[in-house]
Amino acid sequence: MPTESDTIELTEDELREIAGYAADCARRVLAIFERDLPADTRPRDALDAADAFAAGGRRTNALRQRAWAAYKAAQEAASPAASAPPVSTAPFPSPAAIDAARAASHAAAAGYLHPKASAHQVKHILGAAAHAARAEELAGVGADAGTLAWARHHAPPAVAAVLGRLPAAPPGGGRVGELIRDLDAGLRA
Repeated sequence: MPTESDTIELTEDELREIAGYAADCARRVLAIFERDLPADTRPRDALDAADAFAAGGRRTNALRQRAWAAYKAAQEAASPAASAPPVSTAPFPSPAAIDAARAASHAAAAGYLHPKASAHQVKHILGAAAHAARAEELAGVGADAGTLAWARHHAPPAVAAVLGRLPAAPPGGGRVGELIRDLDAGLRA
């Protein structure tokens, strides 16, 4: 098993497969965000950027910026009073919408996975799936019946290959951390 100070082999093709997988996971819950905040396109833009990279596009600063923009959409949805002006007629976005935006952010950020043998990198690979599963839970759809099961069965070979070069997912992280660890264990089995 690698140590935290080791680097791992990580090809651009693997990054593309991981980013495409993460975008597919996050896309499963994009409608939850768009239902609450239909005028906010940042999560959709992040998924479009991840898809473009996965399809062979260049890994540019625009991909990173879209990841940060989706992250900011989640932060603003979590603190609606801090965002101005509101982009929804709903009084407050649902907690599920916040995790849906976080899933999109993780998907776009997956293209920037670091070649470090760090348990933290597991969160970058599986974060989109875990946040999507949490969004489903919060929306009343069981995570095991939805995205988490889908993510276990549809992970491309690069996901399991890169996970095999990394330490297991780290402890902590609340419910999303539990989902990451469950998915990590399932994909390594």
